[in-house]
Formats: sequence, structure tokens, C-alpha cells
Amino acid sequence: MINWTEEQRELRALAEELGAAAGEGHLTRDADREFGHAGWKLIRETGLLGLPFDERWGGLGQDLPTTMYVLEGLGYACRDGGFSFSVSTHVVSTGVPLQRFGSAYLKDRYLTRVSDGSVIGAHAITEPSGGSDVMAMRTTAVRDGDDYVLNGSKAFVTNGPIADVIVVYALTGKRGSPAALTAFLVDRDTPGLVVGPPVAKMGLSTSPFSELFLDDCRVPATNVVGSPGAGFLVMDHVMKWEILCSFVINVGEMQHRLERSVEYARSRTQFGQRIGAFQSVSNRLADMHIAVETSRKWLYDTAQRHANGENVTFDVAASKLVTSENNVASALAAVQIFGGYGYTSEYGLEKDLRNAVAGTIYSGTSDVQRQRIARMLGL
Repeated sequence: MINWTEEQRELRALAEELGAAAGEGHLTRDADREFGHAGWKLIRETGLLGLPFDERWGGLGQDLPTTMYVLEGLGYACRDGGFSFSVSTHVVSTGVPLQRFGSAYLKDRYLTRVSDGSVIGAHAITEPSGGSDVMAMRTTAVRDGDDYVLNGSKAFVTNGPIADVIVVYALTGKRGSPAALTAFLVDRDTPGLVVGPPVAKMGLSTSPFSELFLDDCRVPATNVVGSPGAGFLVMDHVMKWEILCSFVINVGEMQHRLERSVEYARSRTQFGQRIGAFQSVSNRLADMHIAVETSRKWLYDTAQRHANGENVTFDVAASKLVTSENNVASALAAVQIFGGYGYTSEYGLEKDLRNAVAGTIYSGTSDVQRQRIARMLGL
């Protein structure tokens, strides 16, 4: 159990205040598949986009567990799950690799703007034919003088339609080698880069994603994030942060959903008694409570171990698997507790269920996480 300081609690309270405001109108935006630009303006004003970044880049200089604690507060208060997901993607996919691996030139040019939200970031890893098989990547980058020329395509690029800068991963070495990939920071207006239109999807509708096409896209060698061939190292670092930060937002959402369901079970009466008195309902609530506490413990314990420099390969896979599947179960239980009302769009719970399903797919599917854990067991 982490004993949070007063400063950390103040940041958390600020995130909850922001989240409540950013979530206003979420049902309409979800139906219209519209990103919350007003919420983005609000979060820029708070400075929370700079949570994990050094003060010299305009950030707040907070560590990973603190960043997670604040993001959990955002998830708890903000009913616009797509907005929260886009915030996490921006911070983690663009800002985190820039701070950890970026050159002084890239930090000077980009990190301050990522930290203050004056640009929106994305990253492009997944490809149409590859899915979770990142090492089967086909997008290539060939050195040509002072530039690299990128060719290929990417799919499911979160924030793609609204991004100003995108971290693109491409093949620069022998496919299958750990040193085969390189990460590039690419400006949206770079000739040869085409961002496709928003793709309609099942959930997280307010977090737009799209395809991305690279046709002789010329990127300066100075825009390499890290060093040539270090893309897998960059991606591994980013994915740890991505899983811990995006899924702790889900923990906040699960906590809010639990409290809302308990309140409903105490007030809703059927057959002459409160529905919470029925064992079928109370059991669901007990399971929801266990799920949120288990998920929270996995995520924060993993973050602490990661901060201590320990190997967290298993812990990250287990945290992602446990939290994503608990979130789906929690959302489904809430729909069942609310009955017909839970099935309607007005209550927002069916939206929670649609959003939750995404977590079992992005950042490595549940099956991939199980396979990773099985390999560590020697299978």
C-alpha cells in the first residue's frame, strides 16, 4: 500500500476535477464519434499532460507510480473513456520515448510541446498483416544521405486523425533480429505521409484512430528516437508504460462503476426489497470489488518493481491480462445489475462494456499475454 503525499493527493484531486468537466457531454460525443477538444483544452490548462516529464521540458517531474495515481483519478471522474485513452496514448507513446531516448535536439524541438499539449502525439506500430506480431513488420526505412526514406502502412493508429507528431516504427535491419527496428518521430505534414480517415469501431469512439500510409516519406536522420536499430528497446520501454498507465485508468473507471452499482443496488427495489438483498446481485458486487482491488494491486506493485529496476516482464503481462478481463467482467456485471436501464445508451453502461472489450485487444491481446506467460514457464 502506497502512502501518497499531500502533493500527490492534490494532483489526483486536480485530475478528478478535470475529468468530471472533460466528461460532460460524453454520450453525445460517443454517438457522434467526436474527440473531446474542449476537454483537451482543459487538460492543457492544468499542466497534467506533463506529469512524468522533467521540469526543464515544462513537465511536473513525477515518477511512474505518481503518474499512474493521477491517471487513475482521471479514469474515476471522467465518463469519456475515449478521451482518457487518448490522453494516456499522447503522454506515453510520444512523450515517454522522447524523454527516455530522444536526443537533445528532439527534446528541444518537441518535448516541451508534447508536455504542454500544444501538439498531440501518436505512435504507429501495428500493421494490417501483422497485428500483435510486431517482428513481422513490413514498413521499411532506408538510409539516403542525411535522411531515411520510409515506405509501408500502419493500422489502428490511436490519435492518428488528430495527431501532429507520430512515432513511427520501421524495419531498418534483418527481419526477426532484435536490432531490426528503428523509431522515428514524424511530423504530420511530412511529404509522403498520409493519415487515413477515422475508422469506426466498437468502443472508445471518442478516441479516433486511423490507418497511416508512408510513400517515399523522407524523414531526417536527426528524427531517429534513440539510435538506429534500437526501436525494439524503445518500444519495450513504451509498452510497459502504456500498459501500466492506460490500464490504471480502467481501474479508476471500475471503481466508479462499482460505487455506482452499489448505490443503485441499495436504492432500487423489486419484489418488495432492495435488489442488493438478492444474492445474485450482491455476489456480482462482491466480484466487482475483488476485481478492482486485484487489478489495482497488480498494477501498482508492478510499477514499484519497475521503478526499482527489477525485471517485470511477467508482471506487466499478468497486470494487463488481469485488469483488461476484470474490466470486461465488471462492465458486464454493471449492465446486468441495472437491467434494462443498463442496456440503454442513456445510462452509459453499455458504452463502458464496449470500451472495455478494447482492453483485451490493444497492447497485446489476452491470448498473446497468456502465451508470453506460458513461455516464461518453459512451455
